Amino acid sequence: MGFLSTCTPSQMTRQAFVEHFKDLYEHSSWVAEAVFDKGLSKDLDHAEPLLAVFQETMLAASQAQQLTLICAHPDLAGKAAIRGELTLSSTAEQAGAGISACSAAEFAKFTQLNEAYKTKFGFPFIKAVKGSDRHQILAAFEVRIHHVKDVEFGQALTEINKIASFRMADM
Repeated sequence: MGFLSTCTPSQMTRQAFVEHFKDLYEHSSWVAEAVFDKGLSKDLDHAEPLLAVFQETMLAASQAQQLTLICAHPDLAGKAAIRGELTLSSTAEQAGAGISACSAAEFAKFTQLNEAYKTKFGFPFIKAVKGSDRHQILAAFEVRIHHVKDVEFGQALTEINKIASFRMADM
């Protein structure tokens, strides 16, 4: 990552910045708002330092804000995906991992794991799926469902920051 090819953050208005970066974190424009409000130097016209500010901002948020962010993410191979209700980024990420090509049995397994995970932890399973296939994702699900809530909460935030880095790289 180097200069952002789609914008120059230090020259953007707050409204333009938030509009451009609102989906870096799924349905959570508050992260972009907080980043802009910190101030944008020319150094932040480069993807790496801008991403670092986004990631630090999200990690410094209250646990309630973080939980809201986690819950803004769709289930993998869930009902929103089937109904075509995902953001463009989520749709592309899930399709790239082959989730849209799941067999009926694989969709059933995703559904069962999604429900069990949400029942246990109170939030959806989050995984940065880029570079993974549906078999690797199901394997990660099978391992992580046995963790404790604090570990999974932290893992969800780590995965969300990975997703943001993939999305930033595409800008």
